Amino acid sequence: MWKKEWPKHSVLAIAIIATWLKTYLTYKTSFSITIDNVLQEFILFINPLSMLLFVYGIALFFKSEKARNRYILAIALISSIILYANVAFYRFFSDFITLPVLFQTDNFGDLGSSASESVFITDLVYFTDVILILLAMKFIRIIPASNLNLAVQRKAYFIISAAVLFFNLGLAEMERPQLLTRGFDREMLVKNIGMYNYHLYDMYVQSKSQAQRALANGSELVEVNNYIRANQPDPSKDMFGAAEGRNLIVVTLESLQSFTINGEMGGKPITPFLSELTKDEDTIYFPNFYHQTGLGKTSDSEFLVENSLYPLSGGAVFFTHSGNTFNSMAESLGNKGYHTSVQHANTKSFWNRDIMYQSLGIDQFFDIESYTIGEGDAVNWGMKDIPFMEQSVEHMADLPQPFYTRLLTLTNHHPFYLDEEDKLIDEFDSNSGTVNRYFQTARYLDESVKVLFEELKEQGLYENSVIVMYGDHYGISENHNEAMAQYLGKEITPYESAQLQKVPFFVHIPGFGEGYVDEEIGGQIDIRPTVMHLLGVDSEQDIQFGGDLFSEEHEEFVAFRDGRFITDKHVYAGNVCYDIETGIETDKAACEPSIEPAMTELEYSESIINGDLLRFYDEKNGQLILSEDELKKLDKEQQRLKEDTQN
Repeated sequence: MWKKEWPKHSVLAIAIIATWLKTYLTYKTSFSITIDNVLQEFILFINPLSMLLFVYGIALFFKSEKARNRYILAIALISSIILYANVAFYRFFSDFITLPVLFQTDNFGDLGSSASESVFITDLVYFTDVILILLAMKFIRIIPASNLNLAVQRKAYFIISAAVLFFNLGLAEMERPQLLTRGFDREMLVKNIGMYNYHLYDMYVQSKSQAQRALANGSELVEVNNYIRANQPDPSKDMFGAAEGRNLIVVTLESLQSFTINGEMGGKPITPFLSELTKDEDTIYFPNFYHQTGLGKTSDSEFLVENSLYPLSGGAVFFTHSGNTFNSMAESLGNKGYHTSVQHANTKSFWNRDIMYQSLGIDQFFDIESYTIGEGDAVNWGMKDIPFMEQSVEHMADLPQPFYTRLLTLTNHHPFYLDEEDKLIDEFDSNSGTVNRYFQTARYLDESVKVLFEELKEQGLYENSVIVMYGDHYGISENHNEAMAQYLGKEITPYESAQLQKVPFFVHIPGFGEGYVDEEIGGQIDIRPTVMHLLGVDSEQDIQFGGDLFSEEHEEFVAFRDGRFITDKHVYAGNVCYDIETGIETDKAACEPSIEPAMTELEYSESIINGDLLRFYDEKNGQLILSEDELKKLDKEQQRLKEDTQN
């Protein structure tokens, strides 16, 4: 075969075909992309081709074979790196990389252990096209050809490239109308326009978001404000102010999912203390509570808790918009005389916290430098949770009261490694080491919460505090569904996957005496108004999308950052509507009334963040801060709308 003479552009053709097929096979083997019909499969198959035809085709403009080959090899290597980076990222985050993530370099060092868990020697297979191209360049003999009609050949080639692109987009639009308006659904974008085109689209979206702030003038906030005022439930008369004047201690339960509460491993409880707390007379426990984070994971949960705004569809607000104006819970409580702080035994720059906390109005940040890490107290991400709890309570004892402090735990973090002396239960037995180890670190986290309560009592802080605890995000990603199916004893369908996004939410009020399990469906977006009303702080004028979970008017509706949602009757996931009680697929029409509100809230929240719109809002009186010209323009618009309504 090597002695045979090949046409002039054979290396180019081999490069295109090899990278195309490798990309498609990677789609099928490395990503959990749902395919519902033959058309979707065909779109998935052809979608890498248009971009590959274009970028590889630029080689046709190089005159020398040597320069042409170098360019082809460079493109093969770059495309392989992009593809493989998404594979490694997907293994942990179950999502595709966005542009802001690439600039979160401050986190890379701390993410080392999690990243190493997602990299294997067999991953060299993702560079097979590079190897094939090298072999072709070395051994294929090219037939000498004249350069006659080269311009015509190039023109025809790029016309074909454009035709493939428009053919792909046409099929995608037919399969998924208004696809490019649903940028939060990255799997849908990759499935329809391809990995490489998705990254170009992502660059466009991120550039657009940066321009949004520069062009924003505050008038965009009018529609958002009207929507929020119309949908904001009144506080519960019974619970408003039930913990007024008390210290507020909010505990982030790292990666803890609700299936661990009242769950067992090898006949032993996974979370004995937290499970018992669900029955405590001073505790209100919400079993139908969901995390709503995106790529920002823990930082997104912090953002939700502080602001009752949704996180961004790509990247983490803590990085991309840390200079924005926010109306955080910390700022509101600070205005009521609370000393505000966060305690987290990790480096202060991780997730850009040292900068973002200033924007959130947090008075003090106890980072890793505030802790003494003794022998055996270190964990890969900083400090083990038990000594962290002990020293954090010591910090609290020195704080002026009333105080609001948030504690971020660490030990129950991927890849879930634990020292032998800290293993209080056995591992699970499955083909996933990640899942197997998870139960042990979750058990250790539970023990640390028990220590927290004991230390608060010992320091005399317990009785005058309210302790709020919530899971920040999932610990077990969808890539481990097979092992989770083994533990749960049932198949992980899109419905079950949505149910696995439940995280614990506890409100513990010492002396309350009327504890109960509240079946209300809610999410992290609801924490801010729920907690503030519990402390007797009115949030009526605030821009927030959540509602008080204790309110009789609270709407049971949880929107996920990827467009899925939960109501009291249905689960919408994977573009399929399920009955929430049975998990059986039902008519999509049953979910349609909630699809638009879910998208509206996500889009409104995104516009607030990207436009930094809260700089145009005075939360003290609920008034927009606009220029005189903008106010006149707004008055005219409102008058016109009023006249249209009357007519």
